[in-house]
Amino acid sequence: MHKKWLIVLSITCLVGVAFFISNTNIANTAEKDPLIIAHRGASGHEPEHTIEAYKLAQKMKSDYIEIDLHMSKDGQLVAIHDYALHRTTNGTGYVKNKTVKQLQTLDAGSWFSSKRKGAYIPTLDEIFATFGNDIRYYIETKSPHEYPGMEKKLMTLLDKYTINKQQLIIQSFSDESLRTFHHLEPSITLIQLVSYRQGLLTSHQLKNIHRYADGIGSSSKTLTKSYIKMVQSYGLDIHAYTVNDTKEMKKLIRWGVNGIFTNYPDRLYKVVHPYEKPLFTFNFPV
Repeated sequence: MHKKWLIVLSITCLVGVAFFISNTNIANTAEKDPLIIAHRGASGHEPEHTIEAYKLAQKMKSDYIEIDLHMSKDGQLVAIHDYALHRTTNGTGYVKNKTVKQLQTLDAGSWFSSKRKGAYIPTLDEIFATFGNDIRYYIETKSPHEYPGMEKKLMTLLDKYTINKQQLIIQSFSDESLRTFHHLEPSITLIQLVSYRQGLLTSHQLKNIHRYADGIGSSSKTLTKSYIKMVQSYGLDIHAYTVNDTKEMKKLIRWGVNGIFTNYPDRLYKVVHPYEKPLFTFNFPV
């Protein structure tokens, strides 16, 4: 009788261990934390697309720093979101009609805070020289149809500074631009941006994107849990833009997005890593 009891106890223990191991394996294979993508740098705290915004995003442990690219009149790639200059600088007109020298005389900080007067539009050359491979870049080609050869210029700078292409992501609303990158360097991760007006993509569209890209970037406002799963079922990642509210961050993480763009990478970091101590105390400009 005693022997039988020992056998039953042993079997029970083995079942318990197997159950524990099974649950551990499930936990280990759960979806990874989403990428923390600093939208135009830490643009909620510093003027967007300035060296200051990128440095703060780096300090906030962002996984990627997003950089929007336009091209100057003299053919240099510069970091600025808008085609026109009036929103984020004291200048007027269009980026493409100004030389780098002219662009860098503009004040790109005062619109955000008087304490950031004198911030300027950086060239991609300068950004790579400043950060090298100390940060990971998430680069968007803006209006590439306006800038012939933009993709080759970017590849030249990547090679010049030996930027790690395995940790680089390039995105664009232009599928033509992404296909050019896919041809030039198939190993680079490419994200097809989808505008809010496009809404949710069809199965046919997702299959087509999968031929040249690794994922899509979609407005968080259009997303549903089932759509996220459908996109991922076609072998594509999905990155949501632009999320600054912590409740929405948590919801998207529950739904399984692969990356989140935010102006406040410190907020998202706290959501993704809730049990870590605060990164640092920073007196943000007003």
